[in-house]
Amino acid sequence: MPNTGYLHGLLIGLLLTGSVHAADSLRLSDGALSVTNRAIFEVLAQRDSVPGSAGLLEMKFLIMDVGSDRSALYFMNSKHHEYHFTFARDILGYELGNAAFIDETYFSDRFRKNLAGSIVAYDHAEIPGSGAGLYTLEFWPSDPVAFRFVNRAYQQVSIAMPFAADRLYYHPTGESQCRLMEQELAAYKKTGLRTISTDELFGSLAYQPLNPGTAYGRLVVADPSTRLSARDIVIFRSVPNDLARVAGIITEVPQTPLSHINLKAKQDVIPNAYIRSAADLPEIKALIGKGVRLDISADGYRIAPAEQAELDRYFDAIRPAETQVPVSNLSITNIARLRDIGRVQSDAFGSKSVNVAELRRLLDEGMAPEGFAVPFSMYDRFMKANGLYAEADAMMAAPEFLTNAEVREARLKAFRRHIRTADVPADIMEALGKVQQEFAPDTYIRCRSSANVEDMEGFSGAGLYDSKTHKPDEGHLSKTIKQVWASNWTFRAFEEREFYRIDHLKSMMGVLCHPSYRDELANGVAVTRNLFNPAWRGYYVNVQTGEAMVTNPGASDVPDEFLISALEGATEYEIQYVRRSNRVPEGRHVLSEEQAVELAEALQRIHLYFIACYPDTFENPDFAMEVEFKITAEGKLIFKQARPWVE
Repeated sequence: MPNTGYLHGLLIGLLLTGSVHAADSLRLSDGALSVTNRAIFEVLAQRDSVPGSAGLLEMKFLIMDVGSDRSALYFMNSKHHEYHFTFARDILGYELGNAAFIDETYFSDRFRKNLAGSIVAYDHAEIPGSGAGLYTLEFWPSDPVAFRFVNRAYQQVSIAMPFAADRLYYHPTGESQCRLMEQELAAYKKTGLRTISTDELFGSLAYQPLNPGTAYGRLVVADPSTRLSARDIVIFRSVPNDLARVAGIITEVPQTPLSHINLKAKQDVIPNAYIRSAADLPEIKALIGKGVRLDISADGYRIAPAEQAELDRYFDAIRPAETQVPVSNLSITNIARLRDIGRVQSDAFGSKSVNVAELRRLLDEGMAPEGFAVPFSMYDRFMKANGLYAEADAMMAAPEFLTNAEVREARLKAFRRHIRTADVPADIMEALGKVQQEFAPDTYIRCRSSANVEDMEGFSGAGLYDSKTHKPDEGHLSKTIKQVWASNWTFRAFEEREFYRIDHLKSMMGVLCHPSYRDELANGVAVTRNLFNPAWRGYYVNVQTGEAMVTNPGASDVPDEFLISALEGATEYEIQYVRRSNRVPEGRHVLSEEQAVELAEALQRIHLYFIACYPDTFENPDFAMEVEFKITAEGKLIFKQARPWVE
């Protein structure tokens, strides 16, 4: 609780001395000296995104002469005043320039005269004993604000925002602030100033919108045996390993923005949210099995009954009107080394293969795998040689195949079995055998899907196909290559193509082959852009220890989730953790600070390089690459995939 004696004295002092600054009162269009209720807070706050959450209400504040008895607190109308400096200059009459304001306001407690911060509303946080909703006192992540200034701000804000005083917490947002708070922990405990860590904050959320939007469909609760369709809005009690096309997604366990399920939601432009215990909430439980409209927004969610006619109109409107034919160049018939191909051959080998080839070109030696790309033409010849296209055509023409999902799934499974057991033409067998001989006899060879309906601008195809590892004792490499070829016909891939009216017989499967990394120390996914504040160069990262998947984590797995940004401050990069891995000791991280910085510097190179590879996006500020990386058993950073980020 706030120190009431201190608060009383501070209030009397302010009333007696008044503010020495130009603004003894403010128009609400500029700000306020006090915020007495939620309605005023909403007038002054703007929607903003922070690492871990999007669209939160944030109200900036500025304390002038923070270390003196003349200290004055101003709440800014953050819709009209974006920067603390321009507010101080234009509204408070601050006469020095921006450089002087930074020197007096940020990064050094020794010279600090002013204090700039924000109040953020976490309306969907639920803290035991405090009920729903809380407010956090936050500062610029790389600004190491000492306890005496945090305490001063906390007390002044508590007085001036009485409606939120009992739900106000100091939240250190960057590692610099976390380290400083740990050093001054005794002072925090002595005063009873409420604090909340990032783990506690995001662990308290009962609702988190991952991909806002609206959809119509039948509301179902999925278990492992549930067959889903593009007309289903699905409640998952755990995050699924793979997912066919659906109309909307709700999970009862938290997700990260880089999970396969959210990448798929973004690609498919469908709403996706975490709602704690969703299927057990009375207002949701009553609608299970019925047609509904789902609305996901920053403010909350709404699930309401919908008529069948509404579902039909919605589904017809979101599907493409015409058949789409993916591009493939079948004139290239030979397997190629990655060092010999590039972006211009994506129509022959697939974007996954050529993007790894480009990673090899731009990064230091050994930071991307060497390997081989099997062209689309070999898949095409194999399918023709075994009459598999004709078989697929007949399968898809059967009325019950298109009308009955159970029949469709069973026949696709049988078709994949036929692909895996069919004969490979002799010359292709010979070519694959030569590739296999290029690897040491004890090498585990990773064979990865590289389709022409995958890893494209606007369509990631995340999770649609299978990648397999060929073990040294498994015989000819063709066995594993056929398994990857067969995954072109998974139920989830077929459903996705069918929704987009993509010609299934023109969907080609290439294969990327390279050594499998064994016993890695960590693996992760990153986006080469600051997803929360694009004005600052930064990189969003999910990473977990060992071989644990971060894109499809187990129900009990929590990866490190953080933003590393080039912010002004004592160091070039500041790390803001959203969640911390539950596989490392408390106080530790999956990546060391040195490894995180090395990763950030490589991500910057990847970002700048691939902008030139996708010229249509060169001036697009939202362009980014999504990459997968590993820390090998030897502690080396390796990048294994890069594809355009689908926003």
